[in-house]
Amino acid sequence: MVSTAPPPPERGHDWPADIADRIESTVTTIRDKTTVPIQKAAAVVVYGLVAATVGAVALVLLIVMVLRLHVYLPYHPEGRRVWTTDVALGAIFVAAGGLCWRRRSVTPREST
Repeated sequence: MVSTAPPPPERGHDWPADIADRIESTVTTIRDKTTVPIQKAAAVVVYGLVAATVGAVALVLLIVMVLRLHVYLPYHPEGRRVWTTDVALGAIFVAAGGLCWRRRSVTPREST
C-alpha cells in the first residue's frame, strides 16, 4: 500500500525567526546609540538643576548669615543697628529680582 500523506517538513533554516532576531538586534543597537545617551544627558541636566537650586539657596543663606553676623558680636560698637543691614540686603535682592523680572519671557496661555 502506498501512502498518500505528504512527507514531513524538513528541519531546516527558520528564516522568519532569523529576520525577527535581526530586526530586534538592529532596533536594540539603534536604541543603545541614541536613546540611552539622551537619557543620561537628561539625568545630568536634572541633577545639575537640583544642585544649582540648592547652591543658590545656600548662597542666599550664607549672605544673610554674613550680613547679620555683626549683630551677635558683643564687641561691635554699632551691633544694634540692624536696619542698615536689612536695607543693604533688601536692596541686593530687590535689584536681583528686578533684573530677573525684566529678563523673563512671557508666553501667552492657550484658552481652553
